[in-house]
Parts: sequence; structure tokens; C-alpha cells
Amino acid sequence: MTASPAHPAAEGRDGLGERAARTLTAELARHAGPKSALVVGAAPGSAVLQSAIDTLLPGDSLVVTPGTGTTTAALRAHVHQQGQWVGDRVRVAESVGESDAAQIVIVAEPLTGSAEDARATIDGLAKYLADGGVLSIAAPALPGLTGGAAAELDRQAALFGVGSDLVLANRPPVRVHRLRFSPADAAAAERLAPAYRPSSVPVTRGMHIDSNGVAAAGIAFGLAALARRARPSSKLWLVPALAALPVAAFFRDPERDVPEDASAVVAASDGKVLSVERLTDDRFGDGEFLRIAVFLSVLDVHVNRAPVAGKVVDYFVADGGYAAAMKPAAEHNVAAYTVLDTPRGTVVVAQRTGLIARRIVQRAPVGALLARGERFGLIRFGSRTDIYLPAEAADALVAPGDRVLGGASVVARWR
Repeated sequence: MTASPAHPAAEGRDGLGERAARTLTAELARHAGPKSALVVGAAPGSAVLQSAIDTLLPGDSLVVTPGTGTTTAALRAHVHQQGQWVGDRVRVAESVGESDAAQIVIVAEPLTGSAEDARATIDGLAKYLADGGVLSIAAPALPGLTGGAAAELDRQAALFGVGSDLVLANRPPVRVHRLRFSPADAAAAERLAPAYRPSSVPVTRGMHIDSNGVAAAGIAFGLAALARRARPSSKLWLVPALAALPVAAFFRDPERDVPEDASAVVAASDGKVLSVERLTDDRFGDGEFLRIAVFLSVLDVHVNRAPVAGKVVDYFVADGGYAAAMKPAAEHNVAAYTVLDTPRGTVVVAQRTGLIARRIVQRAPVGALLARGERFGLIRFGSRTDIYLPAEAADALVAPGDRVLGGASVVARWR
């Protein structure tokens, strides 16, 4: 179904290393209930196939088809070597045509070739997706390696994408897209675990640094190197060099234990609760909303998380000023609104800028399903996040002055 890997120094037989494979299979890994999946173009011992097998739970089913240079017999022998538990859940097929519709379809080889070939491949695989299913597919991210396939995949992502990730730790770097061609039920988000995101770089087992922090620290070290080269006798280079560590630390992204209670609403960010109030907002529909506003100082973790499980149905940015985020005037600051559809009504998360914060990152496109506590963006430097909940459906559990942790602290509960 797909062309051969585009780079002779690719990390695996399918051109995808462990980090890229984990990103490709992230949609499969986050489904907690019984699920069906199809892996197209797999090779024995490939990182993608192993990652898919590692996600399997009782009740799951996986169909695998051989990739370029791989025989069906070799693939069946590899699956048989994994033991009976895997063999009972994994079926090797000669071709995609032998598979039933699956909830997740994963293309195990990077997509290369012309745009027309890529379009034909995607259209052909879309026929094997169940309603609301996701196609996970990658293409080399370096210019000149795809022959038009990457551009076509970007176009498809603009129309049907529910998530994209750039994986630099691969040879060659790849961009992974998740495409959904039919609407998903918002209630399905409640059966998902937070998705794996390669945008965070692991530092320790419990602490990551967001890719924005890695880039910022890299720029600081680059400036230090340039300063030292330009003026070797000066100590001026120490200024950007010493700034790199605190800048990277600002973008820290710790692992959090998300409460399993389905009635819990968790904080969208770290910080101090500024206000808890009832109000109306015609932009989000009729009725009253319970709004919980949290101020983030420059010392707080600035990664934002979904307070509830739901489907992203709208996203827009409202123009405004840049008042200090803890002041009442911040109500009219520039803000990005992510609107979620949930079984209990509309929920909105507002990412507000502050006096210093001028950059909002939002990584959840319209159509994406977010699990409770899942990372979906961040705000650079001091800022504020607001959660809007249907007032008749939720009760607040925090008060002004309380400290909360994003994704971990329960700030409200569904009735």
C-alpha cells in the first residue's frame, strides 16, 4: 500500500524508530476498552509492530499485513513466536482487503511517492475505518524525501486532522498525522486515556520538558556560542548561557496522576484560584456557566490540560489587551477558547495572556477527542486559565486563594 522507506539510514526496517512508532500507535494505546486495529505494511521485529502488540489488552483484535520486502509467512512466524496470548489477538492477512473495518488503522511505513499516489493510498485505507475511526500515518519531514506525499498528507490533515506530531528523534525526522473522516461521538472521549505526546522531551521518569523549552534553551545556548566566538575575552556569553536553564525549567511538563472518578473536573493548569462565579456568555450557548479562573505565575507549570473528557467542536481567539493576569482587567486580554462537547453539556477552556505572556499554544484541532487531564497546549510565561462548566450540572470544590495542580486537582464535580 505504501512506498519503500525514503532514507537508507532509517532506524528500523520500516524507517520508524521507537519514538516514532510510539507516536504512530498512540491512538491505539489510549483506548481502554475492547478495540479493533489494522496495521498496514508491517515487518517482523519492526518498532511499529512491537509497539502495537504492546498496547493490546484482553478483548482487543489486531490484523497485520506485510510491508515492503516482507512475506506473509515470515510475519506469521514472528507473531507465533510472541506466544499464544498474542497469537490469539493478532491475525496476519495477505492484504488489507481481508480485514474488517477497524477503529484504528496504522500505516507502518512512512508515506512516500507522488501526491496522487498518497491520495490513492489514503482514500483506499479510509474504507477500512469504522465510524469515528482514526487513520495514523507518517511521512518524512525533510524536504525532498517524499515526492509530494508529505504535501498531500498535510492537505488531508488540514481537512480531516485530529492531531499531528513532529518526531525529530528519528532518521529521517517524520511527521505523524491522525486523520478522522467521519464524526466521533463525544462520549467516546470518556473511554480514553491521555494521549502520548512526543512534544515533551523526557528528563527524568516523572519530568519532561515541552519542545518549546528545548527550542528556547537551544536558542540561548546558540546566542552564548555566538557571543563567545565574537568576543572571546568578554564574559557576556555567560548571560544567555545561564538563562538557558531557567528558561527550559519554565517549560517543565511533569507527569500527573489524573483522578479516575468520572464525576471529577480537574484543573486545566497549575496556579492559584482567582475567582469562582456564575455568569452567562452567549458565545457558548444559553444558560449559566460556572467559571473557575486560575492565575499562573512565572513559577508555575504552564502546560494546559483538558478539565473533562470531550470532543473539540470549536476553537477561536478573541482580541484584547495584555493586562496583568491577576487583575480584573485581564478579563479583556487576548484569549484562546477551546470549546468541548461533553455528555453533560458544553465545557470551555480559556487560555488568557497576561502582562508578560504573549504566546498561546493550542494543539487540539477541531474534531479531536481529549481525555480528562490530557495535555492540549500551553501559555508562555505568566497567564490565566478559565474553565466554563454548565452551572446546572456542576458544583465547585475550590475557592479563591486555593492552589491547584493541572490534571490532578479536582476543582469541581458533576452532579
